[in-house]
Amino acid sequence: MTATILYTSAVDDRTFSLSSLPPRLSLARAGTAPALLDGAWWPRSRDLTAELPALTAVLDPLWGRITRVTVNPTVWPVIPRKVPVQGHVVHVGWFKPEQDPNKLLLFSYATGRWDLLVIPPQTGPATAAWLMNAAADPARSITASGLMREAELFRAAAEADWDLVRETVWDSEGGHSARPGYRRLREVVAQAPRPTQGM
Repeated sequence: MTATILYTSAVDDRTFSLSSLPPRLSLARAGTAPALLDGAWWPRSRDLTAELPALTAVLDPLWGRITRVTVNPTVWPVIPRKVPVQGHVVHVGWFKPEQDPNKLLLFSYATGRWDLLVIPPQTGPATAAWLMNAAADPARSITASGLMREAELFRAAAEADWDLVRETVWDSEGGHSARPGYRRLREVVAQAPRPTQGM
């Protein structure tokens, strides 16, 4: 089963509390071969107290009651010890060197552990959609940080291509190339090594 919940609304998110909005979440199909990631979560903020209740409301029925999560404090400004969620409390822990900063670990007494890529809240929708699909793909064997690096390479390549198109149009209309460095950036991105297994 693949569960993808992408929130779109004509109403401004600020009119609601974060915990009342459905989480932006993509999960790998149940029964697929074990992968490094079980899916991706795109929170709206770095506030675990506000974000975890909506996430656990979706995951508890699918995975069993989530009782504990761990994060890397590098990217979370405040880490509460406990977060009250629907009907129970989730204990929050952290590991700095041992845990990928772009990953959230969820634990359930009933069925085990899940690893989710955490997409930074400020990520653009196109990049976030690509990351959500990639993290839920059971054929991928790449870490959360490896996926983030790959997404950044694709984003840089897309920007370089757009700048190259604009530069080409400018040149074709009689202008002079003002930024030849973008051609070099495109060449560097094209030649950059792809992230390998186990990054």
